[in-house]
Amino acid sequence: MISRVFIPPIKCQGIKSKLVSWILKNIEYKECKRWIEPFMGSGVVGFNAQHPNAIFGDINPHIINFYNSLKSSEITPLFVKQFLEGEGKYLKERGSEHFYFIRERFNKFHDPLDFLFLSRAGFNGMIRFNSKGKFNVPFCQKPLRFSKSYITKIVNQVNFVCQSIKMKNWNFVCGDFSELIMKANSNDFIYCDPPYLGRHVDYYNSWDVKEENNLSRCLKSTNAKFILSTWHSNRYRANDFIERNWRGFHILTMEHFYHIGGMEKNRNSITEALILNYEPPSSCEYATFSRYYQQIALL
Repeated sequence: MISRVFIPPIKCQGIKSKLVSWILKNIEYKECKRWIEPFMGSGVVGFNAQHPNAIFGDINPHIINFYNSLKSSEITPLFVKQFLEGEGKYLKERGSEHFYFIRERFNKFHDPLDFLFLSRAGFNGMIRFNSKGKFNVPFCQKPLRFSKSYITKIVNQVNFVCQSIKMKNWNFVCGDFSELIMKANSNDFIYCDPPYLGRHVDYYNSWDVKEENNLSRCLKSTNAKFILSTWHSNRYRANDFIERNWRGFHILTMEHFYHIGGMEKNRNSITEALILNYEPPSSCEYATFSRYYQQIALL
């Protein structure tokens, strides 16, 4: 168990910050030569794993561009501090007018600092793009968003990643998940956190049945050890794709809340699932899918 979970500078819906300790507890990655994460998203699991050799991939070019800008030192913690102080001042004076000015500027030029600003000043911390690839999250309605303490928090998060990049062989690539999975070998470890079918999706990470089945085929064909994060069930239904695609694999579950609903009544619990192609280190805590499926079928 890790004593403290590092929260990345770019957050997104479905972030696994409260599940990191549980996930890493059941991952056998330290003996593997390379960590591969085909659905980087926030990167919270991989950043906390701190593997010396890692490939972080994502279909969203703006996430990858941001971290490659840190790697190349195009963006530094000092630049982030100065940028957020300046734009935060304008946000305080002009409110939503300035937020939408930054949003329009980002959609035109795709500056990674503007992306950071929008990800922290948008409604409910969401990252969402429309069918034209335009960032379309509305303002969070907090003109005082970038207080001194909040900027310091973000700068410290950026600095953590920068220091990790300097000490480790981390690469950030934009592309389809299948390309990374197919390149993995038996000495690699793959952690997958894809969009959940019907949840947490937008233009860049749209996810349907075809993608779900393709991911299953890719992971079943790899020689690497892998762990897949997905949802198991909620109060209304079970995830049928676990029964359909993952029968016979090791399954771990934990109840969790995602605070992404605009209203408290919409923030319901969900049972998370980890699917492994190896026996978990904490073997006493796992059960096969059949037992869990029988339990949820009784609801």
